[in-house]
Amino acid sequence: MTGGLIIVGVVALLLLLRQPLLVILLAVVAVVHMVWGRGQLDYIVEDMWISLDKELILSIPMFILCGGVMTKGSTAKRLIDVATALTGHLPGGLAVASILSCGIFAAISGSSIVTMLAIGSVMLPAMQRAGYSMRYSLGAVMAGGTLGIIIPPSIPLILYGLVTETSITDLFIAGVGPGILLLGAFAVHAMWTNRKLPTPRFDLGVLGTALRRGIWAILMPVILLGGIYSGYFSAIEAAAVALIYALVIESFVHGGFKAKDFYEVVLDASKLGGTLFPLLAAALSLNLVLTEHRVPIMMVAFMQSWIDSPLIFMLLVNGLLLLVGALMTTGEAILILGPILAPLAAAYGYDKVIFGIIMIVNLEIGFLTPPVGLNLLVAMTAFKQKFGELVLAALPFILIMLACLALIAWQPWISMALVNP
Repeated sequence: MTGGLIIVGVVALLLLLRQPLLVILLAVVAVVHMVWGRGQLDYIVEDMWISLDKELILSIPMFILCGGVMTKGSTAKRLIDVATALTGHLPGGLAVASILSCGIFAAISGSSIVTMLAIGSVMLPAMQRAGYSMRYSLGAVMAGGTLGIIIPPSIPLILYGLVTETSITDLFIAGVGPGILLLGAFAVHAMWTNRKLPTPRFDLGVLGTALRRGIWAILMPVILLGGIYSGYFSAIEAAAVALIYALVIESFVHGGFKAKDFYEVVLDASKLGGTLFPLLAAALSLNLVLTEHRVPIMMVAFMQSWIDSPLIFMLLVNGLLLLVGALMTTGEAILILGPILAPLAAAYGYDKVIFGIIMIVNLEIGFLTPPVGLNLLVAMTAFKQKFGELVLAALPFILIMLACLALIAWQPWISMALVNP
């Protein structure tokens, strides 16, 4: 009890002093080590080293590098050309092409923001020229970008797998169904909302040219997901294959990717890693101590003494995650809440893989939810729009995602059909 009060006091004080999450997390880890651990702060460093001494963690910087290489190169433009040639003749075809491009690029980059910027920088002006409203165009690009954290390979899925000791391969496969569901829901909304806009005729020659130019980019997710699903690749092997494939295609097939570009990509990835890995080390160290002292088991017993219904539990957890997604970044939320909530969900009959997908979709909605929705903040800067206008643009897509979230939680086979065929 005393230890818990100390933690609450320390967190409250540091929040009052406006300290970053890493400082708060390290302070909590220190208190836990002193109160429930072995009583020596130097063990924190040892636990952090043990926590990060996992080969799987290498997949994170490699996927980040892969996304950076594809963004610097011409992959995004080629994917957009293919998607536009395929769907441009449909009602709202250009919007559908934007969403489809986001889905395919998400399966390459594994990042929401990278996906939004890579596709949005090209498709937003194109939709404006075609007569789409600015509000709808912004919403489609921002919502399409969120697909980057559910469609594999996904860095948040890797983080969840690390902190909850869940199979990354199973999580990747489980993300395919929900990703397709969200992509399809966005596409149907695009066709209905923009059904009165004029559309060009389907041109087989244009499609053939686009496919010929974009075939190597399209093959990337096919190779990755095929290798993972067949068991030929592990997650870390898939990351290595993706990075090598991206470098070869952009440097020698598409051309134009230079050593200077790779230096910039490595620099950007290093900055992101410098932010992420200390958080990951602190969170995993805390997880080690809590597990050693059976804290998750005690929390399960406490929750079950108050809540009997799995449905009530899931409604409460979804409400919590939606709130957390609006206030914290996805990585922070996963690192802090994943190790706590996953054992609770398992006690109520929810498989860790299914719960991981539910958690990620909740946090995916957070990318569009003020005040800390990352896609809103990045779009405000990148597309030079007012924050209030971006919130209104995102609102219809938030409602669509909430409906899809309810369906995913209600029908687990959407996630698990490919995991347990």
